[in-house]
Amino acid sequence: MLKDLNILLGVTGGIAAYKAVDLAGKLTAAGAKVRTVMTENACQLVGPKSFEAVTGAPVFTSLWTDPQGHQMSHIALADWAQIVVIAPATADIIAKAANGICDDLLSTVLGTCWATPTLYAPAMNTRMWENPATQRNVQTLRATGMRMVGPAAGRLACGTEGVGRMAEPQEILAALEEMASKHKRT
Repeated sequence: MLKDLNILLGVTGGIAAYKAVDLAGKLTAAGAKVRTVMTENACQLVGPKSFEAVTGAPVFTSLWTDPQGHQMSHIALADWAQIVVIAPATADIIAKAANGICDDLLSTVLGTCWATPTLYAPAMNTRMWENPATQRNVQTLRATGMRMVGPAAGRLACGTEGVGRMAEPQEILAALEEMASKHKRT
């Protein structure tokens, strides 16, 4: 289902970023061509080399990286992507995407490929997830056709129990396969 599909994986600075490496590996094993964009905060939690190792592709971390072939990296990445997945999707990236804020590579790519099928896998503290502003931003994204998988309930990184855990990579993979089947029919 994902074979030869161009999937752009956006990784943000949530503690669940470590699970995104597993997701990238599963996508690659399913035959997808994966390119990864990491925020600066994500790079504090997991290294770009981990994604390079499992995808066999370079990782993009900055708007200021030298462009390939004189192309603007955010435009080239947006043009390349057939499906986008943001895992983990922090309250910050959800807010940026919902409000058109483009101040780093990932948010700029999202601002450019707004018509590309996109799946968000939210991950944050329960209080952040329940914040009315976050819920408005989620509703804004859903109203524009963006999909969400999770968050799940359980033990959070802060030691509390509640809703906010990122969906497991296998669940995200299943949601992407469903999106891909619809993408290939159109």
